[in-house]
Formats: sequence, C-alpha cells, structure tokens
Amino acid sequence: MTSEFTIGVHALVFLSHKKGNVSSESLAENICTNPARVRKVLSKLKKQGVVGTREGQKGGYHLAVPSEEITLRKVSDALEERLIQTFWKSGNSDMECLVASGMADLMDELYGELNHLCLQHLETLTVADLEKRIFLKEIE
Repeated sequence: MTSEFTIGVHALVFLSHKKGNVSSESLAENICTNPARVRKVLSKLKKQGVVGTREGQKGGYHLAVPSEEITLRKVSDALEERLIQTFWKSGNSDMECLVASGMADLMDELYGELNHLCLQHLETLTVADLEKRIFLKEIE
C-alpha cells in the first residue's frame, strides 16, 4: 500500500466534514503534505466520480457523492492500490531445492489471498463511517 491511499481517505473525510469546496492548499495543510500530492491523488478520485471541482475564488474540491456511498474499496480501486505486496522474492525458481524454487510463487499466492481479504473488509467501510469514528471520540 502506498501513501496515496492515506492521502485519499484523509482528504475525503475532511471534505465530508467541511461539506463544501476546499482548496488543495487547505487539504494539504490538514493532511500534512504538499498540495501537488493532494492534487495528484484527487485527480484519480475525480476520474472515478468520487470528488468534483469548482473553479474560482470559492473553488476547490468537494464530494461528488454522499460520504455514505464512498467505500474505502472504491478509494483503493480508484487509486489502483495493491494493499498487500512485496518488491522482493526469496529463493530462485531454477534451484533444485523445492523450498527455494517454490517459495516465491507460494508467497505471491498468500499475498493475493491477503489482498482479497483486505478489499472485502474495505468494502464494508465508508468515508462516513470514519468521520463518525473521529467525532465519536470527542463525545466519549
């Protein structure tokens, strides 16, 4: 998983909370990153119809659909995220040892299963759910 997922989810929860147009600069300040990164992530979410934009002095980003309809799976899909992944593989498929020659494929299968389970879980969570979790902490 990359930081794009975190930036996207954070931005969506903030947009839901603000209920209006928010500039990339304001989003970046809240997320603690730079506006260019925010614009890069939100452009992908805009292509999927999750956020919209408005030009002008009172412009910025806003939710294009209700936060209750934006699952974290939709965010992950829009950002083309692979949640569980590795960039290194152990062993070598050309080695005679079955462990050395079979481990990379076995781990790829395991990562694929874990990714599928994560996506299933993200399908059950919405931006509205996360916003509620944040503000319920204030009440407790």
